[in-house]
Amino acid sequence: MKLQRMNRRALALGALAVSGALALTACGSDDTGDTSNAGNGSATSGAGAGDVKCDDAKGQLQASGSSAQKNAIDAWVKSYTAACKSVQINYRPDGSGAGITAFNQGQTAFAGSDSALKPEEVEASKKVCSGGQGINLPMVGGPIAVGFNVPGVDTLVLDASTLAKIFDSKISNWNDDAIKKLNPDAKLPDLKIQAFHRSDESGTTDNFTKYLKAAAPADWKYEPAKAWAAKGGQSAPQSSGVAQQVKQTSGAISYFELSYAKDGIKTVDVKTAGGPVKASVENATAAIGAAEVVGTGKDLALKLNYTPTAANAYPIVLVTYEIACDKGNKADTLPAAKSFLGYIASEDGQKQLTEAGYAPIPQEIITKVRENIATLS
Repeated sequence: MKLQRMNRRALALGALAVSGALALTACGSDDTGDTSNAGNGSATSGAGAGDVKCDDAKGQLQASGSSAQKNAIDAWVKSYTAACKSVQINYRPDGSGAGITAFNQGQTAFAGSDSALKPEEVEASKKVCSGGQGINLPMVGGPIAVGFNVPGVDTLVLDASTLAKIFDSKISNWNDDAIKKLNPDAKLPDLKIQAFHRSDESGTTDNFTKYLKAAAPADWKYEPAKAWAAKGGQSAPQSSGVAQQVKQTSGAISYFELSYAKDGIKTVDVKTAGGPVKASVENATAAIGAAEVVGTGKDLALKLNYTPTAANAYPIVLVTYEIACDKGNKADTLPAAKSFLGYIASEDGQKQLTEAGYAPIPQEIITKVRENIATLS
């Protein structure tokens, strides 16, 4: 099923990073892991909280997983807990792999993952979802930016083949002929490339390597996975970790969700069949809009197109799923889980994504997400 292209006007961004008004705390990096919040007020208080339905939600809600969506989670938690005073939400952004593991061990009410559950992970979920199983609920879209730090270079164009060779240590210097050919007007220095990848299992890594495998199969011989498989390079944990390395390391390059491309981090324009394309929410939307639903029943897993041909379609994209039990949720956390997930899938919740540098899920799909959340039991 083809997704409808999202309203372009709704994707207008005031900034690529989370604004101060949306940030949960001034020091909320994804290495701290605690995005808890609580208070006392009405269900309509708080910015963007008009769609909050607290119902019987109360207590602590534990969740973990994708660090790519952390900035969105921060904004959502702030608005939600301003309305639902009896709920405290603790989301630890320790990576998609860790999130799914914790969920399947019964430690969390839901998990965030930038990759859909694998068959063996669905099977494992049946042990904690009594009478049911884990399902994929697409909630956050956006581009995976490739950030770089090359002194004297403000604009950089790279294609899939060159990116594959850089991240597989086949191209090791910024004045390599392949990079020069793509950037004839740039003053590329004689500087060693410092390629950083995620040290933790990450859905961002999974999607980034799916792009490399799909767009440059001759140059990327590794199977896509949450764990980094290529040789060489350096590593850092979570999206904030690799972004920080790019910011502070001369010659660095890495990949992370666009909302982490802040504080002066420059991003690569990725060359596709339609020409160089900038990493932006709007350009990623053009690619996400060509995704197909491949999940069955209440599962809404998507198949993304990493080699789009449409003009201005940014090819390196991800969709973050919230993983939840369709049946067999714990009675003490079910009301809060349904209430919070219902809010972030709501119109108000999805509107916050554009302000935080993410792409809302297309209307056709988010409508199904809302319907499925309402039936969680």
